[in-house]
Amino acid sequence: MASIASIFALLAIAGFLILSAVKFAKYSKFNQHSRFDLYPVPKEGNGRGEYGGSYMEEDLWWEKPRSIDHAAELVDMGKEMFFIRKLFINQPSLWFPSMFFHGGIYFMMLFSVLLLVTAFVPSPVLETITATVAVFGFGFGTAGALMLLARRATDASLSAYTTPVEYFNLILVASTLITGIISWLSAANVFEVARSIVTFNFTELPAIVVVHLILLGIMLLYIPASKMGHYVGKFFTFHSVMWNNDPNLPGSSVNSAVKASNAAGATVKWGAPHISPAPAPEPEPIAEEA
Repeated sequence: MASIASIFALLAIAGFLILSAVKFAKYSKFNQHSRFDLYPVPKEGNGRGEYGGSYMEEDLWWEKPRSIDHAAELVDMGKEMFFIRKLFINQPSLWFPSMFFHGGIYFMMLFSVLLLVTAFVPSPVLETITATVAVFGFGFGTAGALMLLARRATDASLSAYTTPVEYFNLILVASTLITGIISWLSAANVFEVARSIVTFNFTELPAIVVVHLILLGIMLLYIPASKMGHYVGKFFTFHSVMWNNDPNLPGSSVNSAVKASNAAGATVKWGAPHISPAPAPEPEPIAEEA
């Protein structure tokens, strides 16, 4: 069973990367996105991103080269991805548990990379750094998942529209992290287990470690296909919707994309009642003459 769990964990890591790439490719082939064109747009050069300006301020802007500030764009994206800035501004009470949760995930990603490195390059110093990162990852991630679960269950404004699958998502992540904490604190050496898995030198593992590896594999395969796979859509949300203010000039790539989208037509049927055609009215009964 330990060998099966180890192989499953390896396949799940590969599956996570493949499914994420497939999802990204799928999003990239969608028709032209509906753009917001809402300012400020951070990539606007010449300092315009600071005050919400636009290249359209210039006279004959369509004849001049655009100034794009990619550094400012990356900084603004980093604030949202790593610090969830918009949530802090709009819902600061929800930001704290969410920041713990996402921060824990980022630490766990770093922990996974460092763990892979230590499996091939054993080093006491590197193992100490990896273990320190793991403490933050397991601690923040577990605390964040449990706080979000409690918040959704007790806050009427959230529980009213929280679906069962959202509870399942948080429970799955929390269960994976908690079994990991128990495994590495009391049952096995994480570095020895990682080394045995990546070198295919499978050894017997305690039951809790097997459970953790199975849960880890399930979570990795589930995330890209679930709502938690929104990390793929982040790129398109920023670059294709919020910050895409490229002009639709004749012969431009934007103009070509618009024409292609118009030619392709709608690929998804909208089933909302206000869009669907109204049913034909029933004819009124004709009163019989006495």
